[in-house]
Amino acid sequence: MHRTLVTSLATAALLTLSSAFADPPADRTAAQRTLRAFASEQELDVLFKRWAIEAQRRRDEQGARRAQVSELASGQVPPPPVPAAAAPAAAAKTAAEAKTESVTNVQHAGVDEGGIVKVHGEHLVILRRGRLFTVRVGGNELRPVSAIDAYGKDIDPRGAWYDEMLISGNTIVVIGYSYARGGTEVGVFDVSSAGQLAYRATYHLRSNDYYSSRNYASRLIGSKLIVYSPHVLNPWGDPYVAFPAMRHWRSGALPGDFKRIAPATRIYRSDDPIDPFAGVALHSVTVCELATPEMDCQSTAVMGPPGRVFYVSPNSVFVWTTPMRGGSQGTAPASAVFRIPLDGRAPSMLKTVGSPIDQFSFHQDDKGMLNVLLRANGRGEGMWAAEANVGDLALLRVPVASFSDGSDSAPIDAYRRLPIAAGHAIQSRYVGPFLLYGGGTGWRSPQTTTQSQVYAVRYAQGEVYELPLRHSVDRVEALGSNALVVGSDGKDLQLTSVRLGRLPVTVGRYTRQDAAQGETRSHGFFYKAESEFDGLLGLPIIGGDQPGSHQLRTASAALLYLRNRSLLLSELGTLKARPSAAERSDGCRASCVDWYGNSRPLFVRNRVFALMGYEIVEGKVDRTRIVETRRVNFAPAVLQVAPQ
Repeated sequence: MHRTLVTSLATAALLTLSSAFADPPADRTAAQRTLRAFASEQELDVLFKRWAIEAQRRRDEQGARRAQVSELASGQVPPPPVPAAAAPAAAAKTAAEAKTESVTNVQHAGVDEGGIVKVHGEHLVILRRGRLFTVRVGGNELRPVSAIDAYGKDIDPRGAWYDEMLISGNTIVVIGYSYARGGTEVGVFDVSSAGQLAYRATYHLRSNDYYSSRNYASRLIGSKLIVYSPHVLNPWGDPYVAFPAMRHWRSGALPGDFKRIAPATRIYRSDDPIDPFAGVALHSVTVCELATPEMDCQSTAVMGPPGRVFYVSPNSVFVWTTPMRGGSQGTAPASAVFRIPLDGRAPSMLKTVGSPIDQFSFHQDDKGMLNVLLRANGRGEGMWAAEANVGDLALLRVPVASFSDGSDSAPIDAYRRLPIAAGHAIQSRYVGPFLLYGGGTGWRSPQTTTQSQVYAVRYAQGEVYELPLRHSVDRVEALGSNALVVGSDGKDLQLTSVRLGRLPVTVGRYTRQDAAQGETRSHGFFYKAESEFDGLLGLPIIGGDQPGSHQLRTASAALLYLRNRSLLLSELGTLKARPSAAERSDGCRASCVDWYGNSRPLFVRNRVFALMGYEIVEGKVDRTRIVETRRVNFAPAVLQVAPQ
């Protein structure tokens, strides 16, 4: 296989930062090691009163200008001299423990991510179109057991999305967003060892819409639920109405029931001046204890620009903030990355430039270093921002210990220029000592691609390897200590294995004719290792000309299963969907668009399943193939609930 090694000796240009990454603020010695919180509610109130005074001044100025224009139009007064132009102000834009077997393709072992299917004891628990379901897989069974709405009986689900689910012990939490009720909605349910579901309570966390086309709003470490929420502050009105707050839902609940969970002494800022009229947000990390009967939550918030990407390592949450406006004339926007420790200590920060693409741009390694893949002009990952970012690429590598009180900047030699990948949407993954990245089509239809590349960066040393491909890069995954690149040539699905040795090299390539991947989200793929070099992998597929956005409305046509033997990929076969009329008449009242996808490969206790919409298909695997053995449809119209 062809390979190209790019080193500091071979290509100095790639290690000399372009103008987009060349001018971060000068580094200074930190006076203290953490950010400063507001000392009191009074200090916070003084800041907001200054905002209100400035807002009124701008209103008065705008009113005077409108009156002047009106007088000029009527011809009553002569025009005054033209003053020097002032920079326009932009209003802030609002947007909408028992150890269990993991079936979720997580970024970090031990940090679970909110998903649509989990394992609880002898059962699969599935979140689908506003409902929770359990299906028994213990005792060699495949049998629907229980179903319940993913919201309380007294809650109107209209205008709400129920997106993610996590399980701690016998407690299920469903994370959603309600436009009607003003924030992140956390539904708490009990699940018994027999698979029976029971509603317990609903809580609301005040926030703007957390949705990301790639990231997940929630994580679970032990019994600690971790939820990220953005709060855009409005300097023209009352900023307090957007502050992190929580209420226990009850019938007839009022906005006044919200109680703040982030006092001024848990709200942090850097020494940078804040221009609220250019957009400012509180980025809050809320940690809730699930081991208690009543969910107890505390929030820590940092103040910064609205554009954001957040990443959860085993001990910290990192929030990268970026102004909504990108840099001009090739200059990267001034940004910041905040570190919020999960042990309750005060946050710290570094000033930076550029923007990560998504959570997979980050990696906190075991050497105490934070590695971040950056794009010169990006707006974070909110909504679909991760699918459309432009500009130069660089790798930032800094010690976590260098985070301080916000006065320090990442030094210029911490940035390494990287080759720009062809393609509309950048995909990346850290595997072992390497960062791999490339460009693909994202949610768009596959494009004809016969020449492409994936880059393998040895991030600690900065060595860059270019590995030629015959297809786009729409997914990068780990195969143990090696890697897999998934993409399309415009007609066929292509999977290429990569050996990550001293010199990275592509090894095997598998082609599935007239197919494309059916899920763009990371959870759509799963690899089950059988040994250091061998394993099974599953991936949903659709027709070769269909776009990634197909996952929003229709389940994948099939689940494709491959065997990996020393990075040589061979097809075992597919488990195919057979959607019934019942799926189209399920009486959906909430979450009727599959924003988080709907198809997953599942490997549970040496058994193989395919979840596709309301179907679960089981297959039996031998050395050369997979054969369907049975299937069950758990759609509400056909669900046969076992007696309690």
